[in-house]
Amino acid sequence: MEFRHYFKSRQGEMVNLLKELVSLESPSTDKKAVDKCSDFIIKEFKKVGTKVTRFPQKKIGDLYTIQYPGLKAKEKKEQILVLTHIDTVWPVGRLQNMPFYLSGSKIFGPGVLDMKAGLVMALYAVRTFHELNIEPQKNIIVFINSAEEVGDDASYDIIRKLARKSEYVLCLEPSLPGGGLKIQRKGRLVVRLEVSGKAAHAGTPDKGINAIDELIDLVRALNKLRRTKGTTLNIGLIQGGEKANIVAEKASATLDMRFWTNVHKQKILDTFKQLSPITPGAKMRFAIESSTPPMEKTESSSALLSRIREIADSSLKMPLDAGKTGGGSDASIASSLGIPTIDGLGPDGNGIHADNEHLLLPSLVRRTALLTELLRQL
Repeated sequence: MEFRHYFKSRQGEMVNLLKELVSLESPSTDKKAVDKCSDFIIKEFKKVGTKVTRFPQKKIGDLYTIQYPGLKAKEKKEQILVLTHIDTVWPVGRLQNMPFYLSGSKIFGPGVLDMKAGLVMALYAVRTFHELNIEPQKNIIVFINSAEEVGDDASYDIIRKLARKSEYVLCLEPSLPGGGLKIQRKGRLVVRLEVSGKAAHAGTPDKGINAIDELIDLVRALNKLRRTKGTTLNIGLIQGGEKANIVAEKASATLDMRFWTNVHKQKILDTFKQLSPITPGAKMRFAIESSTPPMEKTESSSALLSRIREIADSSLKMPLDAGKTGGGSDASIASSLGIPTIDGLGPDGNGIHADNEHLLLPSLVRRTALLTELLRQL
């Protein structure tokens, strides 16, 4: 079976399914909207011989695993985990100004690339096995995350449990520009830094302790973290004060830090632990709001990459580059456990989290063919 020709013949169906998914807007923080979108795709998976398990959630959208049996279903660790997510960064209503549409070989729309196209790929790979009576070598487990864009402990726990039972992990995040796979990702720490001072009248500031001034000094002290190659620090949010004529008693900053290795992560944590107020009488505290490990390059993942390249070349005549990216994904969670993990198996495109988000239609066909071959042969 030449899967590339097969999916080319079903390209119209795939685009229509993608349109349905994009039209069901699903921002991470809107549980009702995410669940509605999940309900739609789960109904499609149930039509093709899968076993669906739902993990109800109170605050985020419900989480799901979809299982499709392989020839070695009863053997230990004979399963492949496929990571997807259904949530997007776009609020409900964004479609009014950013509609789904095709322009030449490009498909535009909120969440079309990141990563509702990945869900289309996963469904069509499984649907192909079901309709053509093809048995993959191993059990296939598709995980649908409802809060990948914001991070959530419940989803991380499930990913860890599934990954530990899996021989390989494949993540359907978009590829690098040009179609390259992702074998390294930066880790991420989101830290909230809070400062307490003493309120006073602006006419007699010496009687108070300005929390905003102290916060600025502390953030400047953190600039030394940028000296570590590849480590970035973004001041994403600043809050503080009450009125212009009052010395600010409270102030806070939310910081986003990215890093390539766990060694760099520890350096960041040590820096925060050593941080202390500069102004006498001021107080400070910090709290880690979220943490994602880096996806470091490992021997096991490199071996998996080599095998994927062999399959892509022999079955599809498809060369595959590989590289790294600064953004995070659920692949980092699995990779941190030492499980062979490859990311960026989704389609090529551009504009993630931007108004021009789009994917390249030919790459959707090629990557679905590749995913199907990997799930059949690995």
